[in-house]
Amino acid sequence: MVRKVVPAVVVGVTKLERETMPFLTQLKFLLLLLSVWVFPSMSAVLPEDRADAMYHRYEGGGMVIDGPSVLVRKSFLEKFSASANYYIDNVSAASIDVLANASPYLERRKEFSFGLDYLTNKTTISTAFTRSKENDYLANTAYLGVTQDFFGDLSTLSIGYSRGWDTVMKTGDPDFERKADRQNYKLDWTQVLTKNWIASFGFETVTDQGFLNNPYRVVRYLDPAEGRGFRYQSEVYPETRTSSAFSIRSMYYLPYRASFSVQARVFSDTWDISATNYEIGYVHPYGEHWIFEGKYRVYDQTQAEFYRDLIDPTNPAQNTEFVARDKEMSSFSDFSIGVGVSYEREFKDSTMFKKFSVNLFVDYFEFEFDNFRNVLVHDTNPGEFAVGQEPLFAYDATVTRLFFSIWY
Repeated sequence: MVRKVVPAVVVGVTKLERETMPFLTQLKFLLLLLSVWVFPSMSAVLPEDRADAMYHRYEGGGMVIDGPSVLVRKSFLEKFSASANYYIDNVSAASIDVLANASPYLERRKEFSFGLDYLTNKTTISTAFTRSKENDYLANTAYLGVTQDFFGDLSTLSIGYSRGWDTVMKTGDPDFERKADRQNYKLDWTQVLTKNWIASFGFETVTDQGFLNNPYRVVRYLDPAEGRGFRYQSEVYPETRTSSAFSIRSMYYLPYRASFSVQARVFSDTWDISATNYEIGYVHPYGEHWIFEGKYRVYDQTQAEFYRDLIDPTNPAQNTEFVARDKEMSSFSDFSIGVGVSYEREFKDSTMFKKFSVNLFVDYFEFEFDNFRNVLVHDTNPGEFAVGQEPLFAYDATVTRLFFSIWY
């Protein structure tokens, strides 16, 4: 049996993303969105017919996650637009979580999603369904959203609701099966301020209920009787969680067809986690066919109230009902730098295809943890560090996306 620990950062909708920090949700959008900046549609029109094929790769912290994704969108009857997406994650894990208390593993996650948009006057109604499957995790999500234009298409209001129901299993334990239910409410207001300036304000709240932790993760307890000075036990999480986030985004179009963007986001939840992130971006066209992009982002968060790097059983204050040592529950910060290049060209003689684009994006991340320590030093340098005084953990990661799009 290969005992598993969930990877620290995973492409797409993974079990970790549904369990932990807002950063991971943002990383999902970083990997899947096909542009640096996304605003709700500023006029009531259906999305263009197009097909996208993408290869993504994440490498860092002992993890390698890669795989393809294919998206196809087609409109019909002048009022409907349908889309379908197939997404694969191939996960190779030898991260600090895995090496500390489990063996490396290989895993594949497959995701299917289907969507439908309906346009009537200045209102767009959207619905979608996503199903993600791993050997020990099954996730289903249904979505319904409404977008309405106002004031001569200068203002757009978007309201969304999604419901998820997951099944959590455990490799090697056929009797282990837990449920988790999730609800997400989202509100966005986008406003054209001037002919060159656009801004968007968003609010999102998520409620989770059920089994919200990972059955493979453990916490460590001080124990002088053990050879390394500590022992492991399973994590215990609350069965409810409510989180909320508020974001402000703005983009200014410069006279030479370029654009500059900024965004800020604050997050908090009932587990006492607070987080902020700030991002700036710049898009610069070159000639008729090339577009170059760059961005810089910083993120910072506090720990969950029940997070512990090391628990002393003799300390009554640390003997709490809920305990976690997931590093995404700790206090940490990161920054990232991203660059991208796109080449786009129209088909002048084709009656079937309108244009195509080839796109390459690379993002570099550095993570620093404030109270999550590297326990692997007890194996590599035995006796050099006292228990609880190990070096703080840090690592870097690279995300690469290469995709091809064609409009028809």
